[in-house]
Amino acid sequence: MSILSDYHMHTHHSGDSTVPMEDMIKRSIELGLTEICFTDHLDLDYPECYDLPADPFNLDVRSYRSEYQKYRDIYKDKIDIRFGVEIGMQTQVADDNLTFVKENDFDFVIASIHLVDKKDPYYPDFWQEDSVENIFKRTFDATLENLRLFEDYDVLGHLDYVSRYVPEGDTTYSYERFKDQIDDILRYLIVHDKGLDFNSKVLSKDPGADPNPCPAALKRFRELGGRIITFGSDAHKPETIACGFDRMRQIALESGFTEYFTFEKRNPIPHML
Repeated sequence: MSILSDYHMHTHHSGDSTVPMEDMIKRSIELGLTEICFTDHLDLDYPECYDLPADPFNLDVRSYRSEYQKYRDIYKDKIDIRFGVEIGMQTQVADDNLTFVKENDFDFVIASIHLVDKKDPYYPDFWQEDSVENIFKRTFDATLENLRLFEDYDVLGHLDYVSRYVPEGDTTYSYERFKDQIDDILRYLIVHDKGLDFNSKVLSKDPGADPNPCPAALKRFRELGGRIITFGSDAHKPETIACGFDRMRQIALESGFTEYFTFEKRNPIPHML
């Protein structure tokens, strides 16, 4: 059985993508997917960056919803399309994020950490101010702190996101090295009946790399009693939709999962792996 739902993808409504929504839909249909969920970014108080416009992730939800509804109806006989959002967590905007989600009718909400101390690990200078090990520790501390403040979400996005951008040659990151902090996050998710976004973005560039979260962390989530996982490519262009899903499915099965989930009106729906 294949994974037929991609639950993490972006369009021109996110500041880091220029791709029309319809292009993402057409490619998903070509791939044989039966359901997708758009999860465009809301990242309030995002710092100024040389390669992005001002306030790149202040989502125009009215325009986003209008286009989603248009294409949902046009393609309703070919694919189910859900309305989601990826919320960038920071402590100083937690209340604003909660209000935003409450005021909108999303099917699915991803909560993600994209910034550590108001800086983005995507940029090389982020890694120059501290050791890689300390950066990971601060990231996982920030993740748990923000999950406690922002509780209106369905899954935690790409748990070990910062591992994507570690300076070349550094081998500091592994689940085992940071297991105490990661386990605290996983237990918190489980107690609150939240899930994990199993994210394949890195596989679009390196099919042999570890997805996010890494396999050991995903397996630990299941061992501790976690049950909800969604599959997402984090695609910002049609070429990477559902990238690596066959490998991801195998990792999930080897980790002890028998189901993955989609969402409608914030309600989780199980599907056999």
